[in-house]
Amino acid sequence: MSERLRLERTGPGGAVARLTLDRPAVHNAFDATLIAELRAAFGALAREEPTALRAVVLAGAGPSFCAGADIDWMRAAMTLDTEANEQDAMAMAEMFEAIDSCPVPVIARIHGAALGGGMGLCAVSDLVVAESGARFGFTETRLGILPAVIAPFVIAKIGETNARALFPGGRRFDALRAQRIGLVHEVVEGEAALDAAVDGAVADLLDAGPTAARAAKSIVREVRGLPHGSSKWHTARVIARQRRSAEAEEGFRAFSEKRRPGWAPERPERS
Repeated sequence: MSERLRLERTGPGGAVARLTLDRPAVHNAFDATLIAELRAAFGALAREEPTALRAVVLAGAGPSFCAGADIDWMRAAMTLDTEANEQDAMAMAEMFEAIDSCPVPVIARIHGAALGGGMGLCAVSDLVVAESGARFGFTETRLGILPAVIAPFVIAKIGETNARALFPGGRRFDALRAQRIGLVHEVVEGEAALDAAVDGAVADLLDAGPTAARAAKSIVREVRGLPHGSSKWHTARVIARQRRSAEAEEGFRAFSEKRRPGWAPERPERS
């Protein structure tokens, strides 16, 4: 797509989008251009049909996943007035929102470092797989700033108690602690195992019905904050619509006939 962001399509019919941050010399740090390109990329992916796009993998080239914001970009922001700084920050917030609201499940492949804004990318991804040597941290306060833009997404993922413990001091921590607080879902040893785990997660999504997988992701956001009565009726309506879909009909027929549904590619049976 550009010098900063690569897109590769794999899987059946190109239904898997693999987006790679491609600024390895600066550990894939954010600048205004990369932020705009990520927002545009996820905006375009969000418009694709369920059968055309079934999974997104977000990764980083070189030694790190994403080490936060580019220091030169941050230094330049210090020369802007308050209004311009707010616009600059809002552009980043809208990028995270575009990823968070992407209708397709997003898998993050984490290696090296995920710091600052890189933690925001973890927070807005649906499934985060990390190599055991990866390091994490809300390191903004070490530079005299704070993890403000990523806060709504991170707190939704790890909870207020972990945010209060980790935001102020900016200490880095390992993948196991990231897993304990809910930022990471799976930790593996070595990059070969990391790729295998990501491929396994993609295979799981390809086994799921394309519209069902999207609806299952969406319902988590939809019931967030709803009172019990509202969530009860909303979830009943959602499942009622899905049960009457052609996809559900095919899924149940395939189960009864002991075959794979039409949307699922053939692959070896897993234990």
